[in-house]
Amino acid sequence: MCGIVAYLGKKPAQPILVEGLKRLEYRGYDSAGVALLRSGAIRVQKTKGRISTLEEILDPPADTDTLGIGHTRWATHGEPNTINAHPHLDYTGKIAVVHNGIIENYATLKTWLQNEGVEFVSQTDTEVVANLIGWFYAKQNGESGPNKFEWAVQKALRELHGAYGLAILCADYPDTLIGARNGSPLILGVGSSEYILASDAAAIVEHTTQAIYLANNEMVTVTPGAFSTKTIENVTIAKDLKEIEFSLEQIELGGFQHHMLKEIFEQPSVLTTCMGGRIDRANNRIKLGGIEAHLRELTRTKRFIMTACGTAFHAGLVGEFIFEQIARIPTETEYASEFRYRNPIIEDRTVVIAISQSGETADTLAAVEQAKERGATVLGIVNVVGSSVARATDAGVYLHVGPEIGVASTKAFTAQVTVLAMLAIELGRRRHISSSDADTYIEELVRIPEKIQSILDQSDHIRQIASANANEENWLFLGRGLNYPVALEGALKLKEISYIHAEGLPAAEMKHGPIALIVDGMPAVFIATEGPQYDKIMGNIEEVRARGGRTIVVATEGDENIKNHADYLIQVPKTPEIFQPLLTVLPLQLLAYHAAVIRGHDVDKPRNLAKSVTVE
Repeated sequence: MCGIVAYLGKKPAQPILVEGLKRLEYRGYDSAGVALLRSGAIRVQKTKGRISTLEEILDPPADTDTLGIGHTRWATHGEPNTINAHPHLDYTGKIAVVHNGIIENYATLKTWLQNEGVEFVSQTDTEVVANLIGWFYAKQNGESGPNKFEWAVQKALRELHGAYGLAILCADYPDTLIGARNGSPLILGVGSSEYILASDAAAIVEHTTQAIYLANNEMVTVTPGAFSTKTIENVTIAKDLKEIEFSLEQIELGGFQHHMLKEIFEQPSVLTTCMGGRIDRANNRIKLGGIEAHLRELTRTKRFIMTACGTAFHAGLVGEFIFEQIARIPTETEYASEFRYRNPIIEDRTVVIAISQSGETADTLAAVEQAKERGATVLGIVNVVGSSVARATDAGVYLHVGPEIGVASTKAFTAQVTVLAMLAIELGRRRHISSSDADTYIEELVRIPEKIQSILDQSDHIRQIASANANEENWLFLGRGLNYPVALEGALKLKEISYIHAEGLPAAEMKHGPIALIVDGMPAVFIATEGPQYDKIMGNIEEVRARGGRTIVVATEGDENIKNHADYLIQVPKTPEIFQPLLTVLPLQLLAYHAAVIRGHDVDKPRNLAKSVTVE
């Protein structure tokens, strides 16, 4: 959530800040601003609304302004307006701060500062950070010279409770940029005679592929030609430069109208990459290097708990079915936001699997920490290399699908399911299934990308279905078994980007209340592929048709019978039931995308949403 970009180098900072903020728009925001150090003073310009609105009010860039910070804000404390937008100046005008996260004790600190005579102008917790640093800077005892700014920041950070990613300027230090992190990601890109501090590598890759990743309670002080890293307790630490694993090309639109559409169409290639090097056909084995050392322990696991939020939670639900069916190990899936606040039972030989595209989801990270405290082995399935969940877990598997820019997750979902399927097959092979069964599963899994392509080829047909139904404000999504989580995911996608109210249900549960909602013309999306519950879901379809509902049916190719029961039909290739979600979710992704475009919404920047939810 939110986005930070800061620059120190030899080039004009403002264009780099603005371009970096545009690269972070997908994270979600409601206001934007920049602060530049100019002639010994800090110049702040900010506004409610889009970055394009900010560009309209910015001064022309100056060659001498080579140090600055920028921010896109997603409101938590204080309404989205210009006053509450970042950057925030302290009461002396010498300190400027941009901040991601939430300061939990801001009210106490604000009261104390007000009693000290400090005046506030905004409703934000971030202004407390700026004023606290400013107060220590103005009132310091004994510290002076080159360490005074850094000292004041450290003193302030030790008083903060909560999550923060910070970039900080001081008017008295025209060649110094400070960044700090606790719970909210922060990366320093190291280029040739320039540095870019950002909350996301997307703002960095245009300038350099070399970066350091700050860990919790760490800070970095950047000066021309050098940087130093310390803990907030002033203990010097060494950080290795890491290679950013994706390129600028991967975050560009590449001829597509939206990032979401691009990412939907990337799924055949990225799933091939996700499986690449991990499937040993010669020995019917799957090699997941990140967890290889733990496979013996995993094979003896008594119980798996999947924990995640949003789309990743739905992937976990699919994984639950697959684990129990192939590996024959009891598995349950829990919302991380609920898991972290209750008293979960973690028995001996329990393994927790945390699933998160970004690896920065606050609730999922907190669930990881709780599971570790209770003695569980914790695995991570994440996409972003070096992310918080990846570092906090005992071991894990990266998705390797490249950056996902669209707020509505698509390729990450199918990759998460693919990784869970690979893990289940390997555990099943080690526990009880035959080599021939393992070979069959592997063969069917590697054929999924080509089958996905045949669904993508129906995009125009799916757009026509969306066009005929996009004006309806209430939809149902219904599935059984493995396709019940797909129904949940389809409803979520439609809600996220088209703002249509949609409800995902197990099809049999429709009779236990929701059937009362069905009126003439109401769209009901059924996932009715061939499988053991096919006849049951056919009955559910007829129950909707009898009450005037409009049926949009995702069915298996070659199913002639279904044509008599569907007002709109979308066909997917045959595949074993356990892999059907990898196919049946594609029409629902396209249906949501086309409905949102038809309704005139900004698909990549849906209202009120952020790509990575790094605060509660």
